[in-house]
Amino acid sequence: MTAAPAAGDRLAILPREVPLDPSADEARDWAEAELAKAIYNDQPSLWDRFLGWLGDLWEAITSANSALGPIFLPLLILLVIGVIVAVVLLVGGPVRRRRLRSAERGSFDVLDGDSRDAKALRAAADAAAAAGDHALAVLERFRAIVRSLDERTILEDRLGRTAREAAAAASERLPSCAEDLHRAADLFDQVCYGHVAPTEREDAWLREVDRTVAATKPTRASATGATDAWAAAR
Repeated sequence: MTAAPAAGDRLAILPREVPLDPSADEARDWAEAELAKAIYNDQPSLWDRFLGWLGDLWEAITSANSALGPIFLPLLILLVIGVIVAVVLLVGGPVRRRRLRSAERGSFDVLDGDSRDAKALRAAADAAAAAGDHALAVLERFRAIVRSLDERTILEDRLGRTAREAAAAASERLPSCAEDLHRAADLFDQVCYGHVAPTEREDAWLREVDRTVAATKPTRASATGATDAWAAAR
């Protein structure tokens, strides 16, 4: 009868090279394999849960109507519709007004309340490019450029700044990058408007702009503060 291996021997049998730091492709493959499991597919979707909630609400309304009288149901339905309309106006109103103002100025808001840092935005741009979505990659890359300028205090972090305003303000501190910044802002707007369908070429160019801007030292602040103050007052 063979004796059981000692604890040290058992550890020696284990594989010596465990992939603790997978590559991006390996991580993506693992995530896709995990999400393909039946346990995820069996979960109800958000739409199914919403329909279920509506069904439960309707059942509660009809039950209450039979108890309180026929006049109760139409009043309750009107009340629910009013609440839904109020929520839509409350949530969608400010966003819609900001987009309308951006369209009127001929340029779109860059971050529009997005709180991600430059590193997260660059990672999102890389992921979109890897998936072949070059339009999203361009948008996220330009957002990363503007966020990085915020983080370096070259730009003042504020809501409502359009792509053109960001390029104009940043050009004051990075004059050697001015032409690329204005071209990048125009590309961002054209993609937002749907006038341009960027390809891998535009994505690669904007990636290089991001590297150049990040490596360029700013000049001393001069008219930047006045430019931002003027843009904020518009």
